[in-house]
Amino acid sequence: MKFQPIKPKKVSSQIADQIRSSIMAGEFSPGDKLPPERELAEMFGVSRPSVREALNVLSSSGLVMSYQGGGTVVMSLVETLAGNPLTELIRYQQERALDVIEVRKGMESWTAYYAAQRALPEDLRRLEEIVDSMRHNLADMTPSEDFDANFHILIARATHNIVWLHLMQHLFDAMKEFQQSVWRAVYLTREDHHLLFEHHSRIFEHIKQKDATGARDAMIEHLTFAEQRSTAYVTRQQA
Repeated sequence: MKFQPIKPKKVSSQIADQIRSSIMAGEFSPGDKLPPERELAEMFGVSRPSVREALNVLSSSGLVMSYQGGGTVVMSLVETLAGNPLTELIRYQQERALDVIEVRKGMESWTAYYAAQRALPEDLRRLEEIVDSMRHNLADMTPSEDFDANFHILIARATHNIVWLHLMQHLFDAMKEFQQSVWRAVYLTREDHHLLFEHHSRIFEHIKQKDATGARDAMIEHLTFAEQRSTAYVTRQQA
């Protein structure tokens, strides 16, 4: 029997492995910045050149991208080097946003389902903070569009499936401008704001109670409502 000699693993490779594992575990979302090199060096107890080499390895694999003076950003697993072409498509053909919502109904019904099965206490705490912030905004009718988007991303994160998280982040990045326009043009009344809050609150309660089927059904109900309002908005814009 012939054995191969054991080779000690480079420090930079060990650092890259740990950062890669954190990204794949969903601890960082697409667009999140990693801690600065200096902080990473302190966390790992290594030199900055070792950290820099590890980041170069991750950058070459497409997991992160380093910007001069802008830090190191986690990249989307589904985004191309050309950016997000879906953003431009929706910008110039708003009806395509309705196609995205249709896709979201399929995807998010299942992210809600799996989140109800897998959410950890920390996931529930983050979701509850979003719901509480939306409730607080009801008092003076402050739009909750950012909280709304974060709520859906956090549900994807709570599935603990990195592919769900990156797919959802990709779609929400593409839909951001359209969603802002819909929020400002369609959800105008106190009743609208309360209804949206109730939708999100109901989804959260089902996830909290580990009611996967209830969470899935509540998400479909919410996105069907959003689809109807978005369709009305697009129709009005094209008239």
